[in-house]
Amino acid sequence: MKQNQFLKLDFPLIITCLALLTIGLIAVYSATHTFGLEETNYFKKQLSIAFGAVALMFLSAFLPFRWLNRFSYVIYGLSIFLLILVLFTGSRGFGAERWLIFGPLKLQPSELAKLATILAVANFVSKPQIDINRLKHLLIAVGLIIIPALLIARQPDLGTSLVFLALCLPLLFWAGLNWFYLFIIITPFISMILSFNFYAFLAWMILIIAILIFSARKPYILIGIFLLHIIMGLMTPILWNQLKPYQQKRILTFMSPEDDPKGAGYQIIQSKVAIGSGGIWGKGFLEGSQTQLRFLPAQHTDFIFSVIGEEWGFMGVSIIICLFLVLLLYLIYLAGLVRSLFSSLTIIGITTVFFFHIVINIGMSVGLAPVTGLPLPFISYGGSFLIMVFLMIGVVLNVSLNRFMV
Repeated sequence: MKQNQFLKLDFPLIITCLALLTIGLIAVYSATHTFGLEETNYFKKQLSIAFGAVALMFLSAFLPFRWLNRFSYVIYGLSIFLLILVLFTGSRGFGAERWLIFGPLKLQPSELAKLATILAVANFVSKPQIDINRLKHLLIAVGLIIIPALLIARQPDLGTSLVFLALCLPLLFWAGLNWFYLFIIITPFISMILSFNFYAFLAWMILIIAILIFSARKPYILIGIFLLHIIMGLMTPILWNQLKPYQQKRILTFMSPEDDPKGAGYQIIQSKVAIGSGGIWGKGFLEGSQTQLRFLPAQHTDFIFSVIGEEWGFMGVSIIICLFLVLLLYLIYLAGLVRSLFSSLTIIGITTVFFFHIVINIGMSVGLAPVTGLPLPFISYGGSFLIMVFLMIGVVLNVSLNRFMV
């Protein structure tokens, strides 16, 4: 490695990520140091994985830039194969088959699929002959996202599958998709949500009709879109019944966890108690009662934000949120700076994954989102996720080094 290449690395991005990682390691130690003998290695495992993840970040930063584009479909195909394989041979955890075990290694294919899908969609959409506003090309791009989402939902892992659906809008918008196609993609999901209330659904259908008439499209297109919304509304009860009972409970109780304080609402209640008890400055490192007495479920993974809120208070969580905000805004800045459409779309896809994880994880910790099991980037315990987070950052660093390449 040439010294001048190393000096060209995006150090503001690296420092931000390492700061978040350091906070995460401190929180993991606090959340797990009172565990039983079999679990005392959580911090050591996370620390060793962190060293490997950071090394992988630097390695991927200096890979030949064109490899990212050239091998994107290969990586995507491998990820799809692994997602199919996990359905038949996967290791079960929390009621889902999510891991593949290769000797001492434990791999969660859905994490690889996130980056693989971003690269594949960016590769396809950035080709000169592709017009994202042609229906054929749009369906192919959406299909690349839907396929892994469906396979992951089948595990079942609804939370992670939603990450892929979240990729649709930002990637396609950044690629230049016009407002009408964006309307077609977004509104059916709104129809599904509002179909639980007849009057809300009726008012929504009237608004849909007005927008369709304003669009001045061909009548058969307008009728087809309207029927799509009706069908989505009618399918909602069927899709709802496909969810596992625990998934239904999580959705029903996140707005009112007090209705089931010892069941589905327990996690949210304990999380809110932990965060609220932290006050402005927190109770201090290793001094959180909810954390140290282990009243808080999944405190080293899904609810690690609550650990930080209890021990470091409002100031502690404010620092984390500011670091995440700096990270996201800087990634968007880089996406607008690079010349290559493939590179720009890749950064936007990675930004979307981070944003969705951050918003949902913090949201469920404070009771504003259902419990989905999505970890907090850089901070939550988890090997596959931490490695993939730093691999994504390594890809961004690679793009940043080659920002002026077309």
